[in-house]
Amino acid sequence: MTAQSRKGFTLIELLIVIAILGVLAVVVLVAINPVQQLARTRDAGRKSSVSQIGHAVAAYYTSRNGTYPAQATWGSDLTTSGELSSLPSSIAYTAGTVTSGCSANNSNNYCYYTNATEGAVVYAKLESQAERSKCGAAEAWFAYSVQKGRGGIVCGTEPTGAISFTVD
Repeated sequence: MTAQSRKGFTLIELLIVIAILGVLAVVVLVAINPVQQLARTRDAGRKSSVSQIGHAVAAYYTSRNGTYPAQATWGSDLTTSGELSSLPSSIAYTAGTVTSGCSANNSNNYCYYTNATEGAVVYAKLESQAERSKCGAAEAWFAYSVQKGRGGIVCGTEPTGAISFTVD
């Protein structure tokens, strides 16, 4: 066979190209870490839902002349009053990684705390390494303070009472 009549690739050339593409695919999958990407997606949903619930609690407080929803029935209070059409659905935590962590007043893995002097706080535990690394060894929570009118990341124990945001 002469060089002029040769058409196509040899088997060895094709195997080398397939091997290189396989190695590149593995490198890309390791770099994007699909499990952590899913955790970050769930955290974004939690942040959005906590803020939405926090705004509904503020609206409830305003329309009820300075009364917050009761801690034991806060979820149903917000839906019954019409401040929320329905409580956001529960965003599941990855099995074995993080539990919701609410000590009380848990509804669909969203937590709620209120008292007369510090206002109301809606919060949920975060699970992605990107968010948890902001808190070092401490737990990472996303909390919405109705009194402060904003949300942010709180590090440490469950954010009941007066909170100070660690990371915005």
